[in-house]
Amino acid sequence: MLLKSSPRPRPPVFWPLLVLCALLLVPRAARADQVDKLIGQVSGASDYKVRLSAALNLAKIGDKRAIPVFIKALKDSDKAVRGVAAAGLGKLVTSGTSKTTRSQAMAALKSTASNDGNAFVRNQAQKAYDQLKSLGGGGKVAPGSTYVNIGGMAATVSNAGSIKSIMRQAVQKAFRQNASRMVIEWPGGGNPSGSQLKGIKAFHVDGTVNEIKVSGGMVECKVSMLLATYPEKSMFGFLKGGAKVDGGGDTDGAEADCVSAVAEDLIARKIIPTIQARASQ
Repeated sequence: MLLKSSPRPRPPVFWPLLVLCALLLVPRAARADQVDKLIGQVSGASDYKVRLSAALNLAKIGDKRAIPVFIKALKDSDKAVRGVAAAGLGKLVTSGTSKTTRSQAMAALKSTASNDGNAFVRNQAQKAYDQLKSLGGGGKVAPGSTYVNIGGMAATVSNAGSIKSIMRQAVQKAFRQNASRMVIEWPGGGNPSGSQLKGIKAFHVDGTVNEIKVSGGMVECKVSMLLATYPEKSMFGFLKGGAKVDGGGDTDGAEADCVSAVAEDLIARKIIPTIQARASQ
């Protein structure tokens, strides 16, 4: 499904070029970051229904800023909120999470699994605890894991600096939401060496915002992304995508939404499944 293979000692294999070129009309989404608002609702709303809804949305978004509030929410008065918080920790805490945060999450989950008065919550906490324990201790990435090195992104547009950052954040979000078990942040920061990746399947993902056009209140963007081995960075996949967004009077916001929508779609529908397939070989 993905294009050409990288040069190898063995005979090269060529894959058909994948071009995701349908220009989708993407609804204009609010750019305001809702994570802080949701965190505030989980920790401070008096109505359990509001806390529950916020917790569910935080787990769906997959932003790691939710980890501390999920740890606290394990003591929420409502069993459904506690259950969602436990499941959320199982999703958001990965091998790339700091050792301190992982330890805090595991300790809180272990206590909940042993002491919570509700069987459903205990079960969710135990499942999450087991998931975190299987990642390997000491902030290390366990053998058999999949590591994805996310590049800095590039852009050939006027606002390259800001749009590159927006695209990279969208890529990270897509991995956290759709492949939370993949490691996208190496413990301790920085990039791992080849020797550190022994027993770990590693890939590199990067992308470029190639074009942004504004016409009649509509914003059109075109994005390309590559998929490669790591640390060699031998490319074996290349994708293109585009979208149109109704600016609604906010051109800058629409540009960000357009690029984010394309990047998230390519990662979720094409790149993650391809990584999963190759990692299983």
